[in-house]
Amino acid sequence: MVNQNLTATEIGFTHEDFAALLDKYDYHFSPGDVVPGTVFSIEPRGALIDIGAKTAAYIPIQEMSINRVDSPEEVLQSNETREFFILTDENEDGQLTLSIRRIEYMRAWERVRQLQAEDATVRSGVFATNRGGALVRIEGLRGFIPGSHISTRKPKEELVGEDLPLKFLEVDEERNRLVLSHRRALVERKMNRLEVGEVVIGTVRGIKPYGAFIDIGGVSGLLHISEISHEHIDTPHSVFNVNDEVKVMIIDLDAERGRISLSTKQLEPEPGDMIKNRDLVYDKAEEMAAKYREQLLAKQQGATAATAASLEVSEEEIPPAVELDEEIPPAAELNEEISPAAELEEIPAATETEEEIPVAAELEEIPAATETEEEIPVAVEE
Repeated sequence: MVNQNLTATEIGFTHEDFAALLDKYDYHFSPGDVVPGTVFSIEPRGALIDIGAKTAAYIPIQEMSINRVDSPEEVLQSNETREFFILTDENEDGQLTLSIRRIEYMRAWERVRQLQAEDATVRSGVFATNRGGALVRIEGLRGFIPGSHISTRKPKEELVGEDLPLKFLEVDEERNRLVLSHRRALVERKMNRLEVGEVVIGTVRGIKPYGAFIDIGGVSGLLHISEISHEHIDTPHSVFNVNDEVKVMIIDLDAERGRISLSTKQLEPEPGDMIKNRDLVYDKAEEMAAKYREQLLAKQQGATAATAASLEVSEEEIPPAVELDEEIPPAAELNEEISPAAELEEIPAATETEEEIPVAAELEEIPAATETEEEIPVAVEE
């Protein structure tokens, strides 16, 4: 029979030793740490989690997911082990507050940054609209589409529930700003089916002092005033009206900026035909576009040939000066006096062109996110 009257001295392990051992192996937890924990009790509005601390930690229902949760059982199960984020330090009862939402939030921003770096197109359903635009969720984060970047003829209010392709405009975790563009996603998709030098039919949707915006199959391209005709034009209003159907040629596709540049000037059989005889320009459009493509191809081939020739020249070995058969006589022995530099014929400077080369056409400036009527909502879910 075991003697139950053993003293602490006989056992060799006191209560003080036991307390010291607990302190030695006690983990010190700090806010911001990510630790494993096991669910051992689910309550109506939260759950108790064993993370190895002296007191069970607590996770409230609002910290269980980046999305709205109505019941803890939607996220957690008894005896489940997973990672938790330590949200706050111990309270007066020595209890820590945990979060799953914060882990999902950090990983969502990491994923969104990766998608932006890949210039990926994402799809999301509109769940709300306001005066400034529409709201969507990307990886659980709330994103905003400015009204100027929604390419649809539907009223904004009718977009709720509609799934849209989107491109990233701004990803800023520090300011909780996630801004997206529906228009840019459509332009990129349309661009994949377009080519420089192609003639397309479009409709004038807007006229500005610097050019006309042409709708070509649901995306907008800019016909800059300098690309309307070879002859000078005071204003695009003197040539076009809104809703006019026009034939234009694509002269530039900028997928990165989502911009399409158009021209009718390159389709003119004779300078000024867009003003004098627009029907002739449209009749000859494909023929003139073919010539434009030939010139473009010849220019590209010429540039390639010039590059190849320069490489061949650089590969030839230039004989060193010591291999010359004859010694170069000193300047005093030369029969003819070298003409001074002042007597050389002056090389004329490059003459200025009569007409300034038009700058690349640009689309209407997209207003900054801060200039929208309503402040862009933060990405964090409330």
